[in-house]
This record gives sequence, structure tokens and C-alpha cells, in this order.
Amino acid sequence: MKRFFAGTALSLLLAMPVAAQDSVDAGTVLASVGGTEITLGHVIAMLSVLPPEYQGLPDNVLLDGLLEQLVQQEVLAAVAADDIGLTERLGLENERRAFLAATLVDRIGSAAVSEADLQAEYDAQFGSVGPVTEYNASHILLENEADAQAVIASLAEGADFAELARERSTGPSGPNGGALGWFTAGMMVPTFEEAVFALDVGEVSAPVETQFGWHVIVLNETREQAPPTLDAVRPELEDGLRRARVTAAMDEYTAAADIVRPEIQIDPAMIRDLDLLAE
Repeated sequence: MKRFFAGTALSLLLAMPVAAQDSVDAGTVLASVGGTEITLGHVIAMLSVLPPEYQGLPDNVLLDGLLEQLVQQEVLAAVAADDIGLTERLGLENERRAFLAATLVDRIGSAAVSEADLQAEYDAQFGSVGPVTEYNASHILLENEADAQAVIASLAEGADFAELARERSTGPSGPNGGALGWFTAGMMVPTFEEAVFALDVGEVSAPVETQFGWHVIVLNETREQAPPTLDAVRPELEDGLRRARVTAAMDEYTAAADIVRPEIQIDPAMIRDLDLLAE
């Protein structure tokens, strides 16, 4: 909603008698424009989709402003309806279709996810997953195997790995002493991983070639990372279950619908031909 209050008040609002407080409901008519009734329910529906910055306004300001806007919209809509073109009519049909579809999807997806369903999904994803080994390694990236062998020789003579990385490595981790941090299987290129997994803690690898160059690797440390708890992954599980629920409903409704696709071929470029909508 780009504008909250219209700049010019229209004089066509016909205020209806105020009903007794105990008889007011969503169907209570607050105004009528050309015989079309605007109810309290219309105001409530409009308020529900207002941006957050407007939700905190006083209720009397919201009631007056929203009712005035609905009246003005009805006035304009009534004028426009007398001369609506094909483009506008088709657009309205598309808007109605999209609104109803989005409403149903939101209703299905926003329904509560039971604790039993969450537990079942957690068990399915993590129940059989054991601890995952994490590796902490550093490397020195070099242009050729001879340079890698020279680095290994320097390390054997007592050179400091981090200092050599800062001096010799051509990779982005060089200034940080070659440190790569913690990683698990699948996060590095296969040849590099295979070399790391074969090392003992503190051991330096033979030269390892990848598409990036030649690596000299040292395994600094390993640790076992337990699977996440249900609470840690609750938001992700809930989101996945909601999306799965929407997909299942879409498949069910589509299978039950009477869908006919005529055997007709059209030039795809015709979807850009606005002249087809000219009247």
C-alpha cells in the first residue's frame, strides 16, 4: 500500500446509522457507495495487510482512514468498471486467481507442526547419523612439485610451517599461516581430502597436486562433532515439513482437478504481442 490516506476527501461516503455495540459484527455496514456496502469486515481485512509502521496508529485514526480509503477505492472502481478493457479484465482474473491460491497455500503452510511430526522428521534425518569427524589443517600452495619438495625439506630441518606459508604460499590462506580452519568430508576437492584423511595429527604430507597447484599439508587436529539436537534444527525441520505439506496438497488437488490442455501449437513469441489485447 503506497498511500495510506488519500489526499482529497470524496463527498460520496454515506454514513450508516451506528448499530448497538452488542450487534456489531464483520457484516456491519459502515458505508455505502452506489449501493455497494463497505463493512467492518472490509476494514479489518485491509488493516491485517497494512505495513507494520501503520499498525501502531490509534484505532480511531485507522478506522477513519481505512474506511475513507475503501470508499474512495469503491468510487474509482465503479467508474473504471464502466469502461474496463480486455487487459484490465484479464488482469483482474489473474489477480483473483493469485490471491485465492496464495491464501490457500498460506493456510496450509502456516498450520501448526506437531511435535510428533517434528520428532519423526528429526529421526529420519539424524537418527542414524553418528558423530562426524572434523579436520583442522593448514597448507602451503606452490606452483610446482619441486617447490613443494623444497618446502618439505625445510620443514624436516625444523622450519616453522606457518612462517613458511606466509613466505612461500601462493594461496589466499598464506598470510594466515596457511590455516584452513575446520572442515568435514565433502568440503574440499577430493585429492586434497584424501591426503588429509590419510595423515596423523602433526604429520606433513607429500606433495599433493590439485587444479590449484601443489600443496604441502599438515594435519593440526581432529575432533568428533555430534549430530545437532532437535532444538538446534527445529526451524529448518518445521520449514521443510511445511513445504512438504504444501507440495503434497498441490499434488492432491492437481490430481483431482479436471485439467484439459488442448492440442494446439502457438508461437511462443505471441505472449509478447500486446496488440492481441487491443479492442
